[in-house]
Amino acid sequence: MACYIAPLAGAIICYGWRKASAAHPKYFWLNLLLAGGSIFGIVDHGWNNELLALSVPDLALGLLITAAIVAFWGAAFALPSASAATAKSV
Repeated sequence: MACYIAPLAGAIICYGWRKASAAHPKYFWLNLLLAGGSIFGIVDHGWNNELLALSVPDLALGLLITAAIVAFWGAAFALPSASAATAKSV
């Protein structure tokens, strides 16, 4: 169960932070990625009848999934600006 709780908590926190402060629009995409990760976890656990199962390895997996989502989001926004800076210097 905790597999989808970590990305869901991240999505809720990110959403609240985006609405409370005029955050950069790129955080909208982080919010969508985190929400998508939690929806996937809910569907997967529901499909396997493990919706309310709770274990420490599942929590660790949820934290790993959340970290991977944030890393992917960071790379997605870092790579275009890095390639643009390289193109300008050439």
